[in-house]
Amino acid sequence: MRNFTKLDQPTGRSIYLDEKEYLFFGGTSYLGLATDKAYAELFIEGVQRYGINNGTSRNNNVQQAIFDQAEEYAAQRFGFDAGLLLSSGYLATQFVVKTLSKEGEMLYAPATHPSLWLDMNPDIGGDFKSWSARTVDYINQSKTNSFVIVSNSLDNMKPEQYDFSIFDTIAANKQVTLVLDDSHGIGVLYDNGISLADRGFLRDNIELIVVASLAKGLATDAGLILASQKRIAQLKKSNFYTGASPSSPASLYAFVNGEHLYRRQFEKLQANIQYFGSLAHGHLNATANFPVFSSADSGLYARLMEAGIVVSSFPYPLATDPLLNRIVVNAHHTLEDLKRISHAIGVS
Repeated sequence: MRNFTKLDQPTGRSIYLDEKEYLFFGGTSYLGLATDKAYAELFIEGVQRYGINNGTSRNNNVQQAIFDQAEEYAAQRFGFDAGLLLSSGYLATQFVVKTLSKEGEMLYAPATHPSLWLDMNPDIGGDFKSWSARTVDYINQSKTNSFVIVSNSLDNMKPEQYDFSIFDTIAANKQVTLVLDDSHGIGVLYDNGISLADRGFLRDNIELIVVASLAKGLATDAGLILASQKRIAQLKKSNFYTGASPSSPASLYAFVNGEHLYRRQFEKLQANIQYFGSLAHGHLNATANFPVFSSADSGLYARLMEAGIVVSSFPYPLATDPLLNRIVVNAHHTLEDLKRISHAIGVS
């Protein structure tokens, strides 16, 4: 197997190894912003304005304006009362779960990302639908009144978008905080939106907190927390927030000022998803509006390599399981790219 682990180049639409070009259908830069020239120019403009980084804490008496601006902008953009930015998605998720672990019984969904774990793997098996039904029953029958539910917003590997509407049947006397990691879905499934297209199940006794790494679809090296004004005000008093250096101000400058580029890329991505889905004719696992297509065909990786195409391929979910091939369409792929991979797969 060719070794693509020591590349000295961006991982965009194509990558090069041993002087050969390969089409790349992997990674998490779904919108292609990480290698978009216009977006890079905005980042460089941010470097010229703010410097490469800002190694001071957020409670320093000297502050750059971009940090507060970016938090207010992120909250407005994604439909929340307030937002908080840290240097990474991992820091943001650990911050939230460690804070909330003191507020109620922690209940983890299956396949929750490791960055959300407290000390060890919660090791919750089964599928999301059956787990969520059991969880609602458990909460309603419990003598405990306060719970913290922790979950990904979607499974980006299968892929599968989760349905949280069953939480509408949680008893009104139970106080629930729902923490969703939307790292793979934010700004990708829906235009400037999180993965919950319908928040109708949210009532006064269910508090929603969304955490996300912006380094994936939105090409911003930062971790984001979206919540109520009251919750964000509480989090901003913590040493997690005040004691840590913030994310790159140049990256946040591009995030705040690059929405027009995002919208262009979002439209391209969704068009590519629809087109490739029509070529695949249901032969690959997929979920609506999401750019990941998977296959359990053990010979697919080798066939694609022979055709000059690289995809992600690894055992899933356990190391002893068959290979899961993960094909990621991004906004920079052309129609010819999509035809080429569908032909190599054997579905067109």
